[in-house]
Amino acid sequence: MHLPAHIDKPPVFGACKRLDIELEMAFFVGPGNQYGEPIPISRAQEHIFGMVLMNDWSARDIQKWEYVPLGPFLSKSLGTTISPWVVTMEALMPFVLPNPVQDPKPLPYLQDKEPYTFDIKLFVAIKGEGMSTPTTICRSNFKPLFLLPQHMYWTMKQQLAHHSINGCNLRPGDLLASGTISGPEPESFGSMLELSWNGTKEIPLGSGQSRKFLQDGDEVILTGCPIAAPKLCQVVLLVWAMRTFDVILGLTRNVNLITMQKMKMNLK
Repeated sequence: MHLPAHIDKPPVFGACKRLDIELEMAFFVGPGNQYGEPIPISRAQEHIFGMVLMNDWSARDIQKWEYVPLGPFLSKSLGTTISPWVVTMEALMPFVLPNPVQDPKPLPYLQDKEPYTFDIKLFVAIKGEGMSTPTTICRSNFKPLFLLPQHMYWTMKQQLAHHSINGCNLRPGDLLASGTISGPEPESFGSMLELSWNGTKEIPLGSGQSRKFLQDGDEVILTGCPIAAPKLCQVVLLVWAMRTFDVILGLTRNVNLITMQKMKMNLK
């Protein structure tokens, strides 16, 4: 189901024509908490095991049709992809930064003075069919708001503390994602919806190719790299037709070590 080109016409049932990515990072919960027992922010770090790159696949034409008044549903349920290796928080601590100054001041249960934001450079590249090398379309960062360019505002510890403040129980292996990571500059926008300004302009790829949204056969490469460190994490996504696509997941711990995993997802 998606909207036709003209908004005054009824929706059409069919495959997505505006397939998009969302550049995100996510973390896995470690021990977790009992139902009814919130995790205080002073102990939130004990419950954050490690991080992965994440892509929240998004069908933008379907999303446009269904998000009023219900919000995204089928447009987001088609798939989520993460890198196959979890990078532990211990490995990321050398790249920790002070938390951003938040104004207005958060409520007491969200206040935290211990540094827990990270300077991780993030990239999105696309390699279309017939292209010999991928083209980077997004350069973003997981670092906090006060370090220009602006990207993140809330920390993972605040996210975890807020999620559990009403007593919600988090279990080992639960995954909490950041949401789309976009900065203030056009090249730092973390989705094709933003990069193409809702499909009103082309995203140049070189080799005579450009995109507004993904096409069959496109490879999407998400890369994360802490400042002054080797490539820490990479995930490669291959779009293989609109109804079925192969997702190829790859992680590099350094330049010489690459582990690949492949899975097939049916989007009928």
